Amino acid sequence: MRLGDTGPRAEADGDDEAAYRGRLIASKEQFAAAVREAAAWQRRILTEILTDNADTAFGRAHGFGRVRTIDEYRSAVPLRTHQEYGPWLARSAEGEARVLTREAPRLFFTTSGSTGGRKRVPVTETFVKRVYLPFFQAAMGVPAQYYPEAFGRGAVCLNLRHDRLARPAVSASGRPSLGPSQADLQGGFGVRLEEPGSRAPWAELPVPVDDQAYLDKLYVRVRMAAEHDVRSVIGHNPTMIAMLPELLAQWWTDLLKDIRDGTYLGEPGGTPNPRRAAELERRAAAAPGGRPTPAAVWPRMRLLYCWTSGLASLYLPRLKEAYGPDVAVLPTPPAASEGPVGVPLDRHPTAGPLAVSCALYEFVDASRDVTPDSPTLLYDELEPGRDYHVVLSHPGGLYRYVLGDIAHVVDRVGTVPRVEYAGRATLSDAAGERLRELHVVRAVREAAKAAGVDVVNLTCRTEDGSDRRPHYTLAAALRRPLPAAGLSSLQDLVDAELGRVSRDYRNARSTGALGAARVVPVAAAAFTEHWHHRLAAGMRPPEIKDQVFQHDAAAWSRLRNHGRE
Repeated sequence: MRLGDTGPRAEADGDDEAAYRGRLIASKEQFAAAVREAAAWQRRILTEILTDNADTAFGRAHGFGRVRTIDEYRSAVPLRTHQEYGPWLARSAEGEARVLTREAPRLFFTTSGSTGGRKRVPVTETFVKRVYLPFFQAAMGVPAQYYPEAFGRGAVCLNLRHDRLARPAVSASGRPSLGPSQADLQGGFGVRLEEPGSRAPWAELPVPVDDQAYLDKLYVRVRMAAEHDVRSVIGHNPTMIAMLPELLAQWWTDLLKDIRDGTYLGEPGGTPNPRRAAELERRAAAAPGGRPTPAAVWPRMRLLYCWTSGLASLYLPRLKEAYGPDVAVLPTPPAASEGPVGVPLDRHPTAGPLAVSCALYEFVDASRDVTPDSPTLLYDELEPGRDYHVVLSHPGGLYRYVLGDIAHVVDRVGTVPRVEYAGRATLSDAAGERLRELHVVRAVREAAKAAGVDVVNLTCRTEDGSDRRPHYTLAAALRRPLPAAGLSSLQDLVDAELGRVSRDYRNARSTGALGAARVVPVAAAAFTEHWHHRLAAGMRPPEIKDQVFQHDAAAWSRLRNHGRE
């Protein structure tokens, strides 16, 4: 509703929203019950996988019909990464029947992947009904329960993730192929899946915008939302949450003009609202630095909903200031397009217990590389405080699939580990140091805390020093400039913390194979420009994720040397 809307229609909408939130909370409680019966659920999922898909190409090749126990399953099916799964997935996408599942995929989820390779994941009716829908609804139960005034399908929620496509790409078999955030699953599988904000006026654009004009579509949604009493912003990917204040500042003049004139991107289609435009202009002028912020546009903002661990743990605490003094941040669940990992059941700031009723989980110690025959641990064998590669199997056609994410076990809920996303499993290894994203994030977080420094964003890469030894250079955006002595101290702290969190880094430093880490301060604008570069290269905004390791040499040069050309 617009600001000030009242009356029977608004009351009816409110009742409908209360029922919607009630369903989400009930789904969360069902997950809580499943956590108490984790062992039975894990056995049930294994049996379902083997029974339902024995007569598929994959099932026959791996003897599903003869497998009964988890140990037999481990022996029959090697661990596979997405690349190793490629031939099976390609056959399915080309239309071959009964490759991975008895059911034909109805569509394919695609994702860019952290290092640029596009993934494709088959989506069956069973996957939607047994895995995706229950997980999705349960994951929304916590914000629905604790922030009912800010969380719903209507205009209280600005969903920066959701972007239904009018004309999705298709696979070779003619099936839609698109990102999870682009899919319209309402009724397509006999289920009604509604995202928060899906009934907001901006859920459907009021003017034609090309499907691939991602920034224009985002602008139109934000421009429409600026006329409403938005109480929550959903990003899932926290980079979207971080970019919104920057985009508002870039768009401000055009946005005010469009609101004043009733236009979208300068084209007619709306109702002129000069009063609202003047109000926003006054609020922005009164904001710190006279800069438009989400808090100035939406003063009753209460909730940000996105990943809160990984690199986001560095910048989210300060980013909240742009959204308002009363804003809370709740974590979206650790998950990937391939399947869920955890579901928050309370207001824990980063983590949730494993989604034990959705997938069968195995784990490999994160200090090791994953090989097809790596020994795995089950959910009840994990230790709090440790990090693990995630391996999942579920009825949607992924079997002992190496997700490529690392989960950190925070504690336990009963017998089930509560996990948070720790980072991608990508390994950086120039001189035997074997660093992963989680090492860099933890080292910088502790070093920044010790130095009293706020890190707004960062990325890193190995460079060769004058002595030809490699060293890590961190391009870091700092909240405030540091004097030379302060920068030197921060570098020493980062190097020491890297050695503390990674034995291999410590050994590489002690043998002289690796030089000391360096920190190069860059403006926050460098990361904003980098986001726009990636968008211009064809990535969708929800796909543009934080990059701890910078593999793109041209991007690294732009970031590292920003403002020095």
